[in-house]
Amino acid sequence: MKRILIVDDHEVLREGVKRIFDKQAGAITFGEASSGPEALRLAREKDWDIVVLDLSLTGQNGLEVLKELKQMRPRLPVLILSMHTEVQFARRAFKAGASGYITKDSPRAELTRAINKVIDEGRYISQALAEKLVVDIGRDIDRPPHETLSDREFEVMRLIASGKTAGEIARLLSLSDSTISTYRARILEKMGMKTNAELTHYAIQCKLVD
Repeated sequence: MKRILIVDDHEVLREGVKRIFDKQAGAITFGEASSGPEALRLAREKDWDIVVLDLSLTGQNGLEVLKELKQMRPRLPVLILSMHTEVQFARRAFKAGASGYITKDSPRAELTRAINKVIDEGRYISQALAEKLVVDIGRDIDRPPHETLSDREFEVMRLIASGKTAGEIARLLSLSDSTISTYRARILEKMGMKTNAELTHYAIQCKLVD
């Protein structure tokens, strides 16, 4: 019996993933979580063969959830199911401990293949993304400015670029306003920029915001 924990804040997507396996041979048990804390609770209480995790959870960075899952259950494979096709998101996910990465616009058959492959063999990456990563690694000498940011700085940068105020970001991340201001100053320094407008323009150009 396969035991699959689906972590996504959209019920429609969770139902869609379950429906993909309706005609699969063998018994399958599903667990569902709409938030990071709920996912961590279910991972703590039950054994799972795989976690299918969205990176863009409301109010919490999926990368942080991934890191906590791997700290709690180092051998638990996590497949990232993301709307982001850009290589930088996949790089950060693999660095944080993901076993696979697939985008939400992938065909159903590929998602089924990805989940089964991670359960059976421990790793999955699509050919298209693998080729992009190879090209990206070849450009390591010329890394774009946002690659110098930590995961938390990267998250704050994306929130600033999406139009959120320091207060809104602080509430979303459960941090103080002053901490967010410190992050902002550090981000601008690392990126060689002076204003939020410059940051927003850059993020849009690089497709770093939804």
